[in-house]
Amino acid sequence: MMAGNVDHPSHYNQGKFECIDVMLEVYGVETVKAFCLLNAFKYLWRCNDKNGDEDVEKAQWYLDKYVDLVAKQKEAKGHEME
Repeated sequence: MMAGNVDHPSHYNQGKFECIDVMLEVYGVETVKAFCLLNAFKYLWRCNDKNGDEDVEKAQWYLDKYVDLVAKQKEAKGHEME
């Protein structure tokens, strides 16, 4: 895996802030979840014509982020019920 291009690439950081974290603050969880699914779709769609396995790894990163956001939402709802 090309970790530098897939997992937290430097060009998505501004100082100590990563783009996806700022997106969460500005647009909220539901919008970022949709963004993650759409980005995963984009990378899978183009993988055979552009960056191959790297695009599949990027798609997986966005799917993992989506799953993480869903899990955090469920956890927060569980704490609300207590």
